[in-house]
Amino acid sequence: MPRSVSRGVVALLLSCALLLTTAACNSDDTKSANAAAPSASASFEKQKLAKTRFVANAGLAAGATYQWIVKPYRAGKFKKGADGRTFALVKGGLAGAFTYNRLKAALNNAKGDPLLSKAVAPLSAGIDSLKDLGTKLRKGEAGEADVGAFEKVINGVKDAGRSAGANVVDKVPSASQLSGG
Repeated sequence: MPRSVSRGVVALLLSCALLLTTAACNSDDTKSANAAAPSASASFEKQKLAKTRFVANAGLAAGATYQWIVKPYRAGKFKKGADGRTFALVKGGLAGAFTYNRLKAALNNAKGDPLLSKAVAPLSAGIDSLKDLGTKLRKGEAGEADVGAFEKVINGVKDAGRSAGANVVDKVPSASQLSGG
C-alpha cells in the first residue's frame, strides 16, 4: 500500500509541476510582443505558406468543377432522360458545395499574403454568388449560365493567382474529399 501512495504523490507533484511550467510560459510579455508585430494585411493575420494553401484549395475547387460539373454538363448528363442523370446531379451538387467551400478557404488563404490578397479581393462577390448553385445542380435546375458562373469564377481565381505568382493547377479531389469525409 505505501508504494501505491508514493506513486500517487509523485504523479500529483509531476502534474502540478507541469501545470506551473506551462502557465509560466504563457506570460503577458509574449502577448505584448506579438501585438507589436506588423501583419501581412490590414484585415487578416499572415499565414504560414499562404500561397501554397491558396494553390491547393483553388486547385481542388477547379478540379471538382471541371470533373463533376463542366464535363458532365457538356456531355449532356444533366438533361432529363440522360443515362446516369441522378448520379451526375448528386455528384454535381456535392462538387458545387465542395467548390464553394474550397474557394472560400482559398480566399482566406489569400488574405495571408499581401500581393495575393490584392489580386483575389475583387473575386469575393463572385465566390459568394456560387453559394446556392450546388443545391441548384443537385435538384437539376442548373443551366448553361450556372455552369458558366462556376467556370468564370474558377478562371478568375486562376488568373488572380497567376498574377500574384501562385499558379493554380486543377486537382481532382477524391470521392471522400468531395463528400466531406
